Order: sequence, then structure tokens, then C-alpha cells
Amino acid sequence: MIIESLVVGPIMANCFILGCERTRKAAVIDPGAESGKILMKLASLNLTVECIINTHGHFDHVGANKKIKEATGAPLMIHAADEPMLSLLKQMAAQFGLSTENSPKADRRLQDGDTVQVGDISLQVIHTPGHTPGGISLFTPDVVFVGDTLFAGSIGRTDFPGGDYDTLIRAIQQRLFPLGDHVTVYCGHGPETTIGREKRFNPFAGLQ
Repeated sequence: MIIESLVVGPIMANCFILGCERTRKAAVIDPGAESGKILMKLASLNLTVECIINTHGHFDHVGANKKIKEATGAPLMIHAADEPMLSLLKQMAAQFGLSTENSPKADRRLQDGDTVQVGDISLQVIHTPGHTPGGISLFTPDVVFVGDTLFAGSIGRTDFPGGDYDTLIRAIQQRLFPLGDHVTVYCGHGPETTIGREKRFNPFAGLQ
């Protein structure tokens, strides 16, 4: 399994490239900006994009959807509850004094329990709302991509429209923590962590 992390855009979001070593098929997870940078990394790894997956609909995680989709022809996937945000990205970015492009519509609307196949890698879709109504995490053994649900030592903001603190904490405790202490957590911003570390040290986790 190939995992590459790229920090993109003015809000420094993490875009992940998940690749299958045997088939050279890849998923681009959260292409927030800097499409050229993402495409160059894919080319250097000799990977073909099988799908584009958004963990949630905020502009800093989906702003390069249009250009990546145009360049690769890959289907775009997001949870159904967050898909309406894709046509509002310009408005959302403008509230931060920034600019971006609206995204194409989703080709596949994901739901909890769905599976996304990337070469030999099966990603399980776990609905983890709270930061947004349609926030998802993507799990394959030993690894989970959590978007802005959980950070190293912190959690996603819940003061944006559609956010809810109690819902977020419940998602972390009931959907992410049971995955196992050894699981590596790839976050939407900042460094990676592990489930075990966040159980022990995250001041928001609610298990102390």
C-alpha cells in the first residue's frame, strides 16, 4: 500500500494519495487545492487515479475536485449529506477571503458501510458526522483517513453550519476508537497519529 501526503492550499489541508502497489491504481482523498502538485506526485509514482474521495464538503478539502476530475476522468465520491456543499464552494471560500472553484456533482454518493475498491485495497466507509453532517472516515486494516473528525490532540471544529459537538464526540468514541489502538490515523490537517494515542491523550476524547 502506497500512502503519500501533500499539504495543499492556504489553510494547509492534507491531501492523500492512496495507491495499490500491484495494480498501480490510486484514490485521491481530499484534493483541496494545488491540482498540479497532486497530478505531478501521481505521475512520479506511476499511479492511475481510480477515484476521487472527499471526506467532507468543506472547500479546503474539495477545491481541486474539478481539475483533478478533468485531468483523470475519475469518478468523484462524497457522502450524500455533504454533496450539496459542492456547488457552494465559491461562497464558502469567500467568507475566508479566499477563492476556489465549485466542484462537479458527485458520481457516487457514499453511505455508511459502503466499500470503495482501489486496486487490491478495500476502503470501508464509516459515517463520522459532527464536523459536517456527511463527514466520513475511510478504513482499511491498520489505517484510517478521518478528514476533520479527529486530529492529533484535537478534534474538528463544530461551529460551522451543520456541525455538532456531541455528534462529533459520539462518532469518535463509537466509530473510530473501536477500530483498534494500533490503527494509524491520517488527519485532514496536521500530523498523523494513532487511535491508541488519542484515546490516552486527546483532551476532547471524553474517555479520560
